[in-house]
Amino acid sequence: MTTPLPSQPRAASPRAGRGLQAGRTRVALLLLVPMLLVLAAVAGYPLLRTIYLSFTEYNILTDPAPKWIGLGNYWFTTEDGVGLGVLQIPEWWQSVWNTVKFTVGSVLLETVLGLAFALMINSKIRGRGLLRTAILVPWAIPTVVSAQMWNWMYNDSFGIISDWGQRLGFLEAGQSFLSNPDTALAALIAVDVWKTTPFMALLLLAGLQTIPSDMYEAADVDGASKWTQFWRLTLPLLTPALLVALIFRTLDALRVFDMPYIVKGNAPETITMSIYARQELILNSQFGFGSAISVLIFLIIMVFTAIYVTSLRVKFD
Repeated sequence: MTTPLPSQPRAASPRAGRGLQAGRTRVALLLLVPMLLVLAAVAGYPLLRTIYLSFTEYNILTDPAPKWIGLGNYWFTTEDGVGLGVLQIPEWWQSVWNTVKFTVGSVLLETVLGLAFALMINSKIRGRGLLRTAILVPWAIPTVVSAQMWNWMYNDSFGIISDWGQRLGFLEAGQSFLSNPDTALAALIAVDVWKTTPFMALLLLAGLQTIPSDMYEAADVDGASKWTQFWRLTLPLLTPALLVALIFRTLDALRVFDMPYIVKGNAPETITMSIYARQELILNSQFGFGSAISVLIFLIIMVFTAIYVTSLRVKFD
């Protein structure tokens, strides 16, 4: 009597696999619907409303309703021939140039210093935990507090930094780095570097800790110096975390408002795009003109985001 062979399990058909995948996709979409509705309510509607108002002339104190003027807020004069579009106003371009200089200077310094601190914390040195805590202190201080603290240190009468500058000959008597138009923006960059370098260090430290230690052991066996290991091993493997950190900091710096406004207000030498938008929206009550400025800020940030995302895609494809 022969023993029947056990039946082989039937392979799943491709149609069943596609049906299962389609079911999972539908469930995922259903789970995303509440989030998409909330996002549309809190972000989509305000954005569309701002875009609409940017094509209108609307002073909230004097106009009963927005008046459609097309591109008048951007380039052409308004219907009465009095107003100029934002792209024709020197103050706007001054705010753009200030923001770009602030972004390049602060992000560059924060990246270099953050990488140095991250490498230091990641190494096996005594007191590494205490050093990590100390580095995070500036980032933990609220922006309003840190900005006011630095404002006092920059004070021309009793500020310690201004006193050092006067003693070393960088400043004249009774002058401060903030009151001097040539150094005011650099002084704000210094405040932002002190405040935000810990954030960069934290992001880069997370990237460093993903690099396997056995790669460094193999490099030591091969006789590679620490400098060679940094350029040929650490930096290439750290590039993904470095690019992500650059994206976050660049976008944050492009829309900076609180710290420069607290320290210098609407001063022409340090006014940023966000401060200029607030000046037109709130102080001058020009909702149409201010909305046009806000849309331009959105487009500028979107261009920088597209550049970074494209760089990431090219890097990892």
